[in-house]
Amino acid sequence: MMAIRKDALVNATISEIGRRGSLDVTVGQIAKAAGVSSALAHHYFGSKDALLLAAMRAILREFGTAARAELAKADTPRGRLTAIARASFGGQNFHPEVVSAWLTFYVMAQRDPKAARLLRVYQHRLVSNLTYSLRPLTNNAANIATTTAALIDGLYIRHALIGTTVPDAEAAIARVTDYLEVALR
Repeated sequence: MMAIRKDALVNATISEIGRRGSLDVTVGQIAKAAGVSSALAHHYFGSKDALLLAAMRAILREFGTAARAELAKADTPRGRLTAIARASFGGQNFHPEVVSAWLTFYVMAQRDPKAARLLRVYQHRLVSNLTYSLRPLTNNAANIATTTAALIDGLYIRHALIGTTVPDAEAAIARVTDYLEVALR
């Protein structure tokens, strides 16, 4: 039951942050959405920040699973690059509530060392995967990878600021792959 309740709290955190568009949500509101008591939420996670970190770890696990699945289908360096873009904006990764969670996480990482570390790990892995895929194609792999990672993060932020209800994943994927085509010429 503990694992089921924790998952419910993590999912409710993502959902409530997405609904409100910020961290202006209480542990009590999250617990109510998950169908558990706020005391139980505090028992499992200790704080709202710990709950958000758990939610971001779940989002990053899902991204990692999607990335591995997409990369397994790729048989060329360009295919790997497209796979990374597809994983970044595919499945649950570009839903409005996940975008809101990311935006909240970026802000949290400015003040919380654990969040900052988790963000650095994600950014390092993204740039590392992009660099690996770019090396056979260019002598400027590190710079292009860093810019591509920034573009991916920027598209998340742009979507959050525009505030459309349904993000256009295909347009985001196309924007990233178009940039890579230009950068590789």
